Amino acid sequence: MPSVTDWFFWALLSAVFAALTAIFAKLGLEEIDSDLATLIRTVIIILVLSSFVVLAGKWKNPFELSPRTWLFLTLSGLATGASWVCYFRALKLGEVSRVAPVDKFSLVLVALFAVLFLGDRPSALQWLGISMVGLGVLVLAIAR
Repeated sequence: MPSVTDWFFWALLSAVFAALTAIFAKLGLEEIDSDLATLIRTVIIILVLSSFVVLAGKWKNPFELSPRTWLFLTLSGLATGASWVCYFRALKLGEVSRVAPVDKFSLVLVALFAVLFLGDRPSALQWLGISMVGLGVLVLAIAR
């Protein structure tokens, strides 16, 4: 078991919560429009995360951040919002067991974007794993 200071611990928890997100969202979407559901989820995230930041003593005046930080956090927020809207709409229309794996195709795209924009250099073994994820997504998406 990794320690709480290890990146793998937090990545594993992220995967667990992402899996629960899909299940809870699908159940919550039964009687509501997917865009409204996304808004409600976002408000809940804002309330919980704001409380955490303040109670943990991590609050910092955001207007003291650099313009570069603002630019990339804004772009990240816009991308997150677009992703959530698309994800909830897909969950509303499709089966969780098919939608969630396709959503995880983002892993392949992250690897490609990291190479193009950040200079990351995955090893041959990592490329094999990334390719397998991509192939797995394709199999899950087209399987009937």
